Amino acid sequence: MKKRIVILSAFATPLRSGAEACSEEVPSVLKDRFDFVLITARMSRNLPRRGALESGIPVLRLGCGCKFDKWLFPFLASIAAARQHPHIIHAVLESYAGLALVFCRFTAPRAKRVLTCQSTNTQLLVQMMHCSADAVTAISSALVERAKRFGRGDIALIPNGLKLQDIPRAAKVPGRVLFVGRQEKMKGIDTLLCAFAQVRHPGAHLHLVGSGSQKKSYEKFADELGIADRTTFLGYVPLPDVYQEFAEAQVFCGLSRSEALGNVFLEAQAAECAVIGTRVGGIPDIVEDGKNGVLVEPDNVAQAAHAIEKLLSDDVLRSALGSAGLQHAAHYDWSQIAEKYAVVYEAVSD
Repeated sequence: MKKRIVILSAFATPLRSGAEACSEEVPSVLKDRFDFVLITARMSRNLPRRGALESGIPVLRLGCGCKFDKWLFPFLASIAAARQHPHIIHAVLESYAGLALVFCRFTAPRAKRVLTCQSTNTQLLVQMMHCSADAVTAISSALVERAKRFGRGDIALIPNGLKLQDIPRAAKVPGRVLFVGRQEKMKGIDTLLCAFAQVRHPGAHLHLVGSGSQKKSYEKFADELGIADRTTFLGYVPLPDVYQEFAEAQVFCGLSRSEALGNVFLEAQAAECAVIGTRVGGIPDIVEDGKNGVLVEPDNVAQAAHAIEKLLSDDVLRSALGSAGLQHAAHYDWSQIAEKYAVVYEAVSD
């Protein structure tokens, strides 16, 4: 008989973002070996209470269908998980799902508990979440170190992945520089705009994909910098359409001030972009300076501008970094990442 595994994730398709990819992709790969059900917050009345992923994994959506559902999720999910009579409860992201896992200690005491850490920005009750789990995984070395400070010496480092077959191949647009991510201060978009204002490469054009609370202010800032005519704010672009943006860009530049891992860097490598990142969080786990990308210091406009200019101008270097990035990204296909979770599931249930 297959072991029954409940996945807890406060957000899921169509509200899924990069952090929650694990909660859908891992069950989709391992569904022939384990019996999965995904429990998430409903968040919208347009979403059914029961449904399924494209892979056939059952989905239970909890709440009344409003934004408040995420706050109810820790309580409702711990009860719903217990009703599934699971062997294992796996919480993805140490926030709402992580807190639900803490409550599962009481609602489903016989089930083993697995926590996957995905964020360097979460602090509230995170140590409690670590301590209540039977097994903890982390997507980057930065999160492994945090777990060790909480007294966990048994952390499994399992990064997030991607579907390589979803990344298209297309002719690169000369001078195209790309950013993909939330339009928030932590992403360093203001630094990117300042750096791009110093780039003099002919035909250089910056595409920014994503929405967020700072989008309008960044659009105004680009105008003030005099680069509005060579800067395009595309807003939110859904999957898989956003992959075309990666495919057409020569350079991907993400100047985050904080980042647990950064799947966009992997996606950019898979699309053979020359990647620029910052030396923060889990980004150096993906981007090796001078080998498969370029690393700069956060908030350093001069370094970022030089890196962009260099990669746009040096065809040989750009091509070499793009090829090395593609080879590196091949190790992160979800088919390989899911196998690492299978090992965790088997170990925790022995």
